[in-house]
Amino acid sequence: MDILKKIARFREEEHKLKWEGTFAEYLEIVKEQPWVAQSAHSRVYNMIRDAGIEEVNGTRKYNFFSGQLFGLEESLERLVEEYFHPAAKRLDVRKRILLLMGPVSGGKSTLVSALKRGLELYSLKDTGAIYAIKGCPMHEDPLHLIPQNLRQDFFDEYGIRIEGNLSPLNLMRLEQDYGNRIEDVIVERVFLSEDKRVGIGTFSPSDPKSQDIADLTGSIDFSTIAEFGSESDPRAYRFDGELNKANRGMMEFQEMLKCDEKFLWHLLSLTQEGNFKAGRFALISADELIVAHTNETEYKSFIANKKNEALHSRIIVMPIPYNLKVTEEEKIYEKMINESDVHNVHIAPHTLKVAAMFSILTRMKDPKKGDIDLIKKMRLYDGENVEGFNSADINELKKEHQDEGMSGIDPRYVINRISSTIIRKENPSINALDVLRSLKEGLDQHPSITAELRERYLNFISLARKEYDAIAKNEVQKAFVYSYEESAKTLMDNYLDNVEAYCNKSRLRDPLTGEEISPDEKLMRSIEEQIGISENAKKAFREEILIRISAYARKGKRFDYNSHDRLREAIQKKLFADLKDVVKITTSSKTPDESQLKKVNEVVARLIEEHGYNSTSANELLQYVGSLLNR
Repeated sequence: MDILKKIARFREEEHKLKWEGTFAEYLEIVKEQPWVAQSAHSRVYNMIRDAGIEEVNGTRKYNFFSGQLFGLEESLERLVEEYFHPAAKRLDVRKRILLLMGPVSGGKSTLVSALKRGLELYSLKDTGAIYAIKGCPMHEDPLHLIPQNLRQDFFDEYGIRIEGNLSPLNLMRLEQDYGNRIEDVIVERVFLSEDKRVGIGTFSPSDPKSQDIADLTGSIDFSTIAEFGSESDPRAYRFDGELNKANRGMMEFQEMLKCDEKFLWHLLSLTQEGNFKAGRFALISADELIVAHTNETEYKSFIANKKNEALHSRIIVMPIPYNLKVTEEEKIYEKMINESDVHNVHIAPHTLKVAAMFSILTRMKDPKKGDIDLIKKMRLYDGENVEGFNSADINELKKEHQDEGMSGIDPRYVINRISSTIIRKENPSINALDVLRSLKEGLDQHPSITAELRERYLNFISLARKEYDAIAKNEVQKAFVYSYEESAKTLMDNYLDNVEAYCNKSRLRDPLTGEEISPDEKLMRSIEEQIGISENAKKAFREEILIRISAYARKGKRFDYNSHDRLREAIQKKLFADLKDVVKITTSSKTPDESQLKKVNEVVARLIEEHGYNSTSANELLQYVGSLLNR
């Protein structure tokens, strides 16, 4: 019953939002809330802005797209700031068709869908309220009722510019139904809806020989000609084309460049002048955002045709490349899996990450600098710290290839292979090796992958496998070290005692003999080398540790095992190196003794409780790491 109550509540709230009144009453609303008279472009921009904007590493992140698009922050910032923002300010950009260009499954359709759904919800809010002449099939702006010669006076009084002329149907209704009394014309609040064809339209090309231009601009209703006497009577015309219905909102032009030319010419007038020709009428005004999308090949073919020059100059192209960040790619897969019926299947930790690594490697271009490889580049793009490189290097790398991210493996292919893995594997658990194996097998079935590309992609699968090997060892290392937690703390305390003596140029006292001894350089170096601290850098690292200990002491805190991430990592690696033989024996023994079995069970329990594995994937991980250590 809860859902029925919610439906009833939603219906009541929607009913409360409805408004109907005269044009004179509408002007009072305009005076108090001038944003109700904003343009379609302005409404889209304000919708995005009102959802919130964050600054992340110098790039603007728009909350409006959060949870829907991943890893496209730079492309979205360019879209909003170079198109929507100036268009909202009535600059010439608004007179252009927005063409999203990018590879398949790159997020173009998702972006357009987000704008559509966003507008539907935004029109329910006070800040996104839209009013129209009641009974108008095009949901026409009531301000079009103001005569041309009074529009400057209206601007002086209200500060709002009026663009567009009254449509032929409303012009006739004004004369016949209202006796030209503009103030009496009934105005109503409308709510955008793609399903109800209010302010949101979608045009998809079909067979050029059978598709009618009426799909765009409406058509004559021949059954009414006898009643109204003429084809030029606006009452005999159905204003039900996509350009008519999308007025006040947006229209998606799917696969625009595949369209027959006769459909595209209507867009010339609409974009430049804000009107289009329909039937035997004067030009019909329309205020709408036109969004189209295409791929790079079709776009190049389109601009190569000289006949398209006029339309080309009225298009603003926004590249929408593939995401190039591993962590964001993982989110794409998680979203697609959560939307499927296999969301309850256990996917072992790092499985999606390894699949994402493969995808990202296929999309990146080889660096021109000799001191960096694709793996380092992938890590830098993902925001990881790579020794010897900084943010300036990342910017240089991005400038090397302007078309980076416009090719490579698409998310759908990866999800298809993950789905195949889930269906084929009998137990409800899959791991990174299962997915890598499936990705490799699928390359032979991919129609657009050449033999040369296949070899390159197989190499990327090998690179992703090596990355997983390191991750798997580290995961088991952590689980084993936790089982030896007391040993880790003892080793840490021993190291800190030696560091303190080294930095203070003092000596330690042997706990057994009581004699004074020098700091244990061999012990300190054996730990520091685990995280790549060089001989030259050891002094600075040790002093940094001592400063951190002093800072904790001043705040009344105790410096412990978790107080310094790099030192904790070094201790773990050192302990794991010392325990490696134990791990080998424990993970690879076919007939483990009682103590080994106890240790395995402890590690499995740790992997399940703290690392997100289930019993199947935890045991598979241990067996795999055991085989790696025994090689």
